[in-house]
Amino acid sequence: MSTETVESPPSSERLLEAYRKMRTIREFEERLHVEIQTGEIPGFTHLYSGQEAIAVGVCEHLGLNDYIVSTHRGHGHCIAKGCDVAGMMHEIYGRATGLCKGKGGSMHIADFSKGMLGANAIVGGGPPIAVGAAIACRNRGDGTVSVAFAGDGSCNQGTVFEAMNLAVVLKVPTIFIYENNGYSEHTGVDYAVGSKDIAGRAAAFGMPVEKVDGTDFHAVYAAMGRALAHARGGHGPFAIEAIATRFYGHFEGDPQLYRAKDEVKRQRESMDCLSIFRRTATQRGLSEHDLDAIDADVLALIDRSVAEARQAPPPAESELTTDVYVAY
Repeated sequence: MSTETVESPPSSERLLEAYRKMRTIREFEERLHVEIQTGEIPGFTHLYSGQEAIAVGVCEHLGLNDYIVSTHRGHGHCIAKGCDVAGMMHEIYGRATGLCKGKGGSMHIADFSKGMLGANAIVGGGPPIAVGAAIACRNRGDGTVSVAFAGDGSCNQGTVFEAMNLAVVLKVPTIFIYENNGYSEHTGVDYAVGSKDIAGRAAAFGMPVEKVDGTDFHAVYAAMGRALAHARGGHGPFAIEAIATRFYGHFEGDPQLYRAKDEVKRQRESMDCLSIFRRTATQRGLSEHDLDAIDADVLALIDRSVAEARQAPPPAESELTTDVYVAY
């Protein structure tokens, strides 16, 4: 968890750690984009490439005992919260050595030991869970918070409206992060959101809201610092709308016919949060050599994770009915 104050920028050490996490997310996803085409990975896969600054800008502030709830596009959230990268890769390959014993796959990774309460494939399914976790945080009185990551498509769901209203009514420490990447599956946000303003919708429920550039780590980090001070201070929920893009389709195999010609090419040139981070980081005194060394370390980690996952065993048939229900 960061030791900087809300007002202070992250230290050089924190910036290097943030870059490592962002680069790990990017290389994890870029490698999956290749590996999914081999047919070895079961199920649907939704890649997070392009949105790395949001997950890391948010989670760099969080401690081990703070909670996050993810989405179907959740690999970045998991890595940003500290989930084991090799364990995640094993999980996506459906191996018994995965974080969820190979039973969750890409869209259902969870690791309670890291405060990662799970990804799920239900659009808008995360915010109600996050509010429930925030009630526990408030009742314990230990200053912990719960963060709900949600896409722009989720903001049209009634469950999300109810979650925001309940969080305000009960004054619980929930932070709603709306990752607006421009598309709800295949539908543009300008069409799907009648008000054209996701942040404004959240504000209407009675909580403070900020809208930030989700390709700028520093903007997300600063906004999350203010949100966290508000929530940890016992003042109730806070919402952030972060504007970014995704470099791949809604899912792997999506032909993306709804996107303009060369749209992604232009966005990769102008909205790549890693390129933006490197530029600002070197201006702040970090060396290209250190950043390049992180790149090499991350690539080696991803290579090892894939090689190990390919060799790991699948769950035994006897495991089919275990871990389905919680026994009290």
